[in-house]
Parts: sequence; structure tokens; C-alpha cells
Amino acid sequence: MDRIQTFFKNPIFIISKRNPFMLSRWSILYVLLGIFAGLFSALFWKCLEFVTKLLSNFEGQSVVLIMTGSGLLIGLIIYFLGEPGEISLVIDNIRFRGGKLDPKNNPSMALSSLLSISSGGSAGPEAPLVQITGSFGSWFAEKIGLEGEELRSMTIAGMAAGFTSLFGSPLGGALFALEILQHRHVVEYYEALLPAFLSSCSAYFVFLFMTDIGIGPVWEFPQYVPGGIEDFQYAILFGIAGAIVGWIFYGIFQITKFSFSKIQFPIFVKTTLGGLLLGCIAYYEPLTRYFGHDQLNQIVVSKGNWIFFGGLALLKILTINITVSSGWRGGIIIPLFFLGAVSGRFFLDFFPSENESFLLICLMASVNASVTKTPISTTILLTGLTGVSNFTPVLFASLSGYFLSPKAPFIRSQADSI
Repeated sequence: MDRIQTFFKNPIFIISKRNPFMLSRWSILYVLLGIFAGLFSALFWKCLEFVTKLLSNFEGQSVVLIMTGSGLLIGLIIYFLGEPGEISLVIDNIRFRGGKLDPKNNPSMALSSLLSISSGGSAGPEAPLVQITGSFGSWFAEKIGLEGEELRSMTIAGMAAGFTSLFGSPLGGALFALEILQHRHVVEYYEALLPAFLSSCSAYFVFLFMTDIGIGPVWEFPQYVPGGIEDFQYAILFGIAGAIVGWIFYGIFQITKFSFSKIQFPIFVKTTLGGLLLGCIAYYEPLTRYFGHDQLNQIVVSKGNWIFFGGLALLKILTINITVSSGWRGGIIIPLFFLGAVSGRFFLDFFPSENESFLLICLMASVNASVTKTPISTTILLTGLTGVSNFTPVLFASLSGYFLSPKAPFIRSQADSI
């Protein structure tokens, strides 16, 4: 440890002190952290693509077998390697333990999440990326002798870098890392804001360099053409609709959480049962399989009426909550965006004259804000992911979904800040 501290306190710190620019010694460290986060995120993404491609070849009835078997393996990984934790634990550690995240949970989180996501669970890679890169930031800070707010800032910067690598928005990723921690006081950890921007930008650059993901919208939405004051009225209306979906989501979550909590057996029994249920639902409706990154473009062009999309929305709500409640690992941001798009197609039958892209994006924003309590970063993220040029009306929808959402949060550790 002394050698590491000496290394960083000598060449890097001396160089940063003797330059005539605003560049400081801390800036260099945050950039280095972002480079590592980008490298890890790219490696994780490539592994995820490879395994997903292998497992996606199984279709029809074999999906049930594959997902049940994956559930068993996920449970065995957690049983033998240890409980990897969840986003609630990360938030608690940031707020009440000075930002210290334990890297010993990373192998269990990486392997269980990789299998959960690639086999078809309704969870995305943002959670493992955020937790693992955040824990490296914490480890890195301790190794170079940082304490207090400096250590917390390094951890948050690592979280932001991991999140940005996937979503491609340094601004949105940095704000999300702060907003998820304290959604009522987004800048409570204002010291971490610039560090989060720095690490996010360097991580995104490395991630783009290492993968074939280009710059530009991820999802192909027809361009939304802003109108007049009526756009804000519709946005608030769509925000209310998204809040209703959020309430339904929360109600089903309470049922699945209670049901799986009554299973007094080792974790691999719960994850196997979860895999069986997810496989059966995926066999009945293939669009519920996976976390929605690739499937969301299909929703934009799919044919169907309100009955089809209403049923699909309910099934997706169920699969997300089974995934979370049964012990499968992964994040829910992209699955919630998918749910919002499906809900938008449902409401499209009742608002046929409204701009389709605007309706879908507003529902994506309001549903996610309702569940995760992150209206600001959600809006900014969707700006880049969908290519919407004017996000102000979308912000109205996002805020409406947030303020009309259940006071009891989906993420348990957010409760004491409400």
C-alpha cells in the first residue's frame, strides 16, 4: 500500500502541480479510474454478447429448460461465492459507511449477473457495472490514502463511469450516480459532481474504442417534432399514465417479494424456481425474455392493439419482479424503459392523434422515474438513447411520474430520504 501511495504522490502529483492549467492531481486520478471502468465495462459487454448469442439459439420449449438450469447455476454461484448484494446495499454504503464498497463481492456479482442477463432474465447490466466499478473506485481511494469525502467522491465517480459506459451519456451517468443516492437532494454529494463527469467521459471514450457501439441513439424512434403549449399538457397526462403503471409495478413487486420470502430454502432453490417461471412466461411471450435493449426497437414497429400491448406490459412487470425477487442479478433501468415503451403503445390506441415517439418517450421517462425516483437523470439519459432533440416536455412527464409515484420506494434504502 505504501508503494502505491508513493507512486501516485510523486510523479502524478508533481506533474499536476507544475503545469499552468486547471488540471489537478485529482483530475488525473479520476481519469485513470474512468479508463479502468471503461476497460472493465467493455470486457463485460463483450462477454455478455458472446454468452447471450449462444443461449439465444435455444427457442420454444427448450427456453424453459435453459432458464431453469440457468437459475440453478445462478443460485449455486451465489451460494458458494457469497451474496453479491444489491443496489440498496450500495446506496447504504455510500451514505452511511463513507463510500466504502467491498470488492470481495465482485466475482459473485459479475458471474451471477452475466448468467442472469444472458440467459434471458428481465435485468440489465447496469447494476453489476455500477457496483463493480464503484467498488474499484473505493479500493483505489483507500490504496492511495484517501478518506472522508475524497473517498466517497472516488466511489461515486467509479459508479458513474460504469453507468455511463453502458448508456453513453456522461452527463446522465454522472447525475444518475448522485440522484439514485439521494433523489430529494440531488447535489448532496456535490463534491463528487466534477469527478463523476471526468471519470464518465474517460470511461465512455475507452468503452467506445473497445466495442463496436457507435455514437448516436441506441433506439430508432421517429423524430419528435415539438409543437406548442399542448405538448406540456400531454406530457403531464402521460406522466400520470406512467405513474399508474408505476403503482401497478409496485403492487406486483410486493406480491412477488412476499411470495419468494416465504421460501425457506437455500438461494439456489429460489433462483431455480424463478428461472422456471421466467422460462414459462418467455415460452408464452418471447418479447418478455431479456432486458429489452434489442427488443425495444421491435416494440416501436410491432403491430398490435391495446389488448396485446396491455398484456405484454403486465407480463413484463411480472418478469422484472420475478427476476428481482427470486435472486437473479442485474439492473432494472433498461427493462423499465422497455416497459414504458410497451405502455406507450398501449395508450397509443387511446391517443391516436398524438406524436407516437413523444408518447412513447414520455411513458419511458415517467415509468422509470416512478420506480427509481430519478426524474432528472432519466430525462437526460433518454435524450441520448432516443435522439429526442427537445427534452423539456419529457422532463414534465418524468417529474409527473416521480411526484405521483408510491411514497414507499422500490429501492429499499431510498425510504429514509422521503
